Amino acid sequence: MTPQQLKNSILQMAMQGKLVEQRPEEGTGEELYQQIQKEKQKLIKEGKIKKQKPLPEITEEEVPFEIPESWKWVRLGSVSEIARGGSPRPIKAYTTNQVSGVNWIKISDSDIGGKYIFSTKEKIRPEGISKSRYVHAGDFLLTNSMSYGRPYILKCNGCIHDGWLVISNYQSAFDIEFLYYLLSSSFVFHEFQNEVSGAVVKNLNSEKVSLTIIPLVPLSEQKRIVAKIEEIMPFIDRYAVAYDHLQSYNTRFPDDLKKSILQMAIQGKLVPQDPNDEPASVLLEKIAKAKQKLIKEGKIKKQKPLPEITEEEIPFDIPESWEWVRLTELGYFSSGKTPDMTRKEYWENGTVNWFTSKDMKKKYLDQSILRITETAAEDLKEYHPGTILMVVRSGILKRMLPICIMTQSGTINQDIKAFELFENAMSDYIYSMLKALEPNILLNYTKRVTTVDSLKFDEFSRQMLVPVPPLAEQKRIVAKLYELLPQIDGLK
Repeated sequence: MTPQQLKNSILQMAMQGKLVEQRPEEGTGEELYQQIQKEKQKLIKEGKIKKQKPLPEITEEEVPFEIPESWKWVRLGSVSEIARGGSPRPIKAYTTNQVSGVNWIKISDSDIGGKYIFSTKEKIRPEGISKSRYVHAGDFLLTNSMSYGRPYILKCNGCIHDGWLVISNYQSAFDIEFLYYLLSSSFVFHEFQNEVSGAVVKNLNSEKVSLTIIPLVPLSEQKRIVAKIEEIMPFIDRYAVAYDHLQSYNTRFPDDLKKSILQMAIQGKLVPQDPNDEPASVLLEKIAKAKQKLIKEGKIKKQKPLPEITEEEIPFDIPESWEWVRLTELGYFSSGKTPDMTRKEYWENGTVNWFTSKDMKKKYLDQSILRITETAAEDLKEYHPGTILMVVRSGILKRMLPICIMTQSGTINQDIKAFELFENAMSDYIYSMLKALEPNILLNYTKRVTTVDSLKFDEFSRQMLVPVPPLAEQKRIVAKLYELLPQIDGLK
């Protein structure tokens, strides 16, 4: 149950007479109603208020639930006055900054879920009063359009526009706090919903609100109900805090679990080691030979020597059959660019994938949103399946590092780096390993700027330390992740 549902339940109990006991000595709703009608007749006779049109009798079909015998169902308009606001037009001709100005009460002066309106941001000239409706501190305002039916207690005098309804002269029938809780209850809101149902524009009007049926409760009992509600509300507030913590935990849990499993994977704790596996040192020797071959063939340039790995750098222990290496010992990075957007021959009827950060939303990339022509591709490097792509310049680097594996050939733009591995069979493990190390990468290698963040790529590519398992174990790790991660995604 959400905090709001719990609050609604408490208010519903209160409005059904189930929150406090009834006391015969406090009188009845019928007696209160007759007293109100006598006062009305007296005021009408004195010319202080106008005589209302009779409101229709309440039928059995309209009654939403049973109430105590000492209570009485009445129409809101029979025990209060309800009127709509009005706007002097054009409103700009009436707004003023003068001290003599009258408070101009707007919807924006209220807070959703708030209780009071204390002040206004704007004022209107006194001559606008006759074209609007003047209201007083202690009156109730109801929103009558868009998010209709929200009650507020006024703490200032002023004028209201036609987006408001005002409920006044209710004091003989209601304790002000009780009326607030009554108008805030879900059953009154449902009454309002029934009044506006079927309308194209969902607006309440004074006639509809006047017809709303509500329980009339002895005034002393109203005060006891308010006291009980206000005794309970702090507990609901505490429940809301606990509920929000739980919701936050439940929301984070799948991602936190995923991060934990990826962390276990790169620490050698996800699958058992097999002594028959060829150790990672042998794999690295093969990779070094493949690298030297490419250098000799002129396909890649010889790197500057990478810094030695020190014990202080190593973040956690790994199995004996694993090795720590710098990332660029496993492959080499390069980047792309954007062909001239003004040249039609580069873009019209393009068939070549041209990957950008907009494409980097899933693990495997098979096609790009935008494609370039063969003519444009002649000036770009084409990458092949198994290449790992990484966004290195984007606002998204504030919270995540998009990484993907190409499953179809293509080109890339300048915001992406392509990581071509010396051993293509490692691509799935490298992807998972980089996702596990994502928090570390974002923390230590991201350049924060006000517009677009970027990876401090030279530092990242030469310093990033990564754990390398035997190739056979990499495949077991990837298989276990394939088994577990979809189940975790299902928790979302």
